Amino acid sequence: MSTFDDWHAIQTLLVMYAGHVDAGRLADAAALFEHATYRVVREDQPDPVHARGAAEVEKFFAITRLYPDGTPRTKHVITNIDIRLDGDTATSRCTVTVFQQTDVLPLQPIASGQYVDRFERVDGEWRFAERELRDFLYGDRSQHILWELGSGPTDEEA
Repeated sequence: MSTFDDWHAIQTLLVMYAGHVDAGRLADAAALFEHATYRVVREDQPDPVHARGAAEVEKFFAITRLYPDGTPRTKHVITNIDIRLDGDTATSRCTVTVFQQTDVLPLQPIASGQYVDRFERVDGEWRFAERELRDFLYGDRSQHILWELGSGPTDEEA
């Protein structure tokens, strides 16, 4: 593979994740982390929320509200992609802004922050090894998240 091919394969993983989530294909998004750790780092929480492997990541994604069309009514916009290749490993940092529109809320950004990723190439294919969500700013997520990270569902949502 050329450096461009490697870079493109990693960028494709970044975009594929966003596409799966926006389409409500949360199991497909989680499957991208079969061999990876998914971690949410927040300043107001001493211990990061994390999951390892597709099953745990899919369970974590259960906090996402899905609408009758099967989607979370979001669009993830990924910008400022910085991919660094080093043989069979790579790192990436990018900015993600999540927009949402529902019957209750007009189109608006509900979150923006950084995806800090580590990738590995196994048998010629790139895959996620680790993802950290960091430095997020939050808007009105009342129509997106079923409960706050780490707090679990309310009695009504359980």
